[in-house]
Amino acid sequence: VQLQESGPGLVKPSQTLSLTCTVSGGSITISTYYWIWIRQPPEKGLEWMGGIEYSGETHFSPSLKSRTSISWDTSKTQFTLHLNSVTPEATAVYYCAARRRGSLQYDYWGQGTQVTVSP
Repeated sequence: VQLQESGPGLVKPSQTLSLTCTVSGGSITISTYYWIWIRQPPEKGLEWMGGIEYSGETHFSPSLKSRTSISWDTSKTQFTLHLNSVTPEATAVYYCAARRRGSLQYDYWGQGTQVTVSP
């Protein structure tokens, strides 16, 4: 199973950042996994942003909840992150990941995509 992030590498402040994670390959029952977005700013640790169940139920980091949404496109086996009103502090490598529901271990990771927020 492969996860691949895609989206713009450069976003201007105050704009909306949209990233898509495409799930492909292997034999996986999507509904048995929990799908997550994580980011890592420069010289900082990993930050859990939010996740989505196949049902569409979402959960977000309290610090990002007001500006974040995640949705599934089941026809394309993709899930998308939207982060509104970005600032330069949103500059980071963004990862999508998946873990079995009920597990704390991440089973699959994307390779990550660099996003820079700059005028």
